[in-house]
Amino acid sequence: MQAYEDDIVAWAKEQARLLRSGQFDRLDVAHIAEEIEDVGKSEQRELASRMAVLLAHLLKWKYQSERRGRSWESTIRTQRRAIRLRLERTPSLQAILRDEGWWEETWADAVAAATMETGLDIFPEHCPWLESNILEPDWLPE
Repeated sequence: MQAYEDDIVAWAKEQARLLRSGQFDRLDVAHIAEEIEDVGKSEQRELASRMAVLLAHLLKWKYQSERRGRSWESTIRTQRRAIRLRLERTPSLQAILRDEGWWEETWADAVAAATMETGLDIFPEHCPWLESNILEPDWLPE
């Protein structure tokens, strides 16, 4: 049997083959459970990453109005669309949007990115916008 630690891709193919052939007694149940949990974590990381990019661009939009352009607007629209699709395809992710800790971490990532990209150190410590505004297709902070 292929070891999980040696080659995860080969291990995954073997586990799938064992499942399909009904050889349940040969499955690596502990690692299968771990991988299933990781799928959920990956979806959460993807949502957080996209939200941080969106928030960073909203910060730049608000605090660097003289540099606004199509590129920023395009990134904002792209991230909103990707977030919306992710939430539609994985409705259980809606719960994370009610998690204050998740928002704090995501906001901190957004501020760090905006600070690095702009050189400005003037951004609010906490997100000043409502989730409904952030995800609204046409909303932009003024």
